[in-house]
Amino acid sequence: MRGADRYSALSADSILTTLSRLGDRVRERFPDRGLTGVCAELQRIAEAHVKRVVDVSKPHLLLRGLVALVLLAGLFMAGVGVEQKVRQLMINPDAIGFEGIEAIANILILMGAAIWFLLNLETRIKRSQALGALHELRSIAHVIDMHQLTKDPASLLGAGRTASSPDRDLSPADLMRYLDYCTEMLSLTGKLAALCMQSVRDEVVIHTVNEIEGLTTNLSSKIWQKIMIIRSEIDLPVPKS
Repeated sequence: MRGADRYSALSADSILTTLSRLGDRVRERFPDRGLTGVCAELQRIAEAHVKRVVDVSKPHLLLRGLVALVLLAGLFMAGVGVEQKVRQLMINPDAIGFEGIEAIANILILMGAAIWFLLNLETRIKRSQALGALHELRSIAHVIDMHQLTKDPASLLGAGRTASSPDRDLSPADLMRYLDYCTEMLSLTGKLAALCMQSVRDEVVIHTVNEIEGLTTNLSSKIWQKIMIIRSEIDLPVPKS
């Protein structure tokens, strides 16, 4: 990505690089935690997602070739009909022959309908591919959220344990870092979804992308509430790296 596009459009390579570095950070700090595996899975999904977005952005040459073929065939048949009509009028100038005109009009209508169908078929194929990729991103966002649900700051505020309480063996600093990594993963998930909008100008796809971005933003906001509670009660700085 060069020139103005560098600052006006998302770069798939930059997202993958950022996600790779995040994966290294999570693995180095929490090598035995499930979050490390989730981040690795997000990386796998991201790489497949980027490839799918590239494929979706390419024109469907077979369908466009069919459009051209239908157009040429329709024009040829219409031309033949016009030629026959002209010859008929030359032989018999008094013959109006509305049947021939109607046949030519029907050919043009059928040709337009066939072209419209093929063009919309390409749009539907791209929409289906994009929605499949976006479904994976929505699912991984919920998985990330599941891994932070039990990371409750109440354990740091003196709340007593019960027999069913989950293990809470993270220090306040590590807990903040864990939650911060979750927000970064959710943010990158939203950015991966936004890549689709740069390649597919489809209302359904755009609406789905907006839903995923809203989902990841809302989940991140809830996690940041936990971070701010820990920071205010334990007097720790906000994570910066």
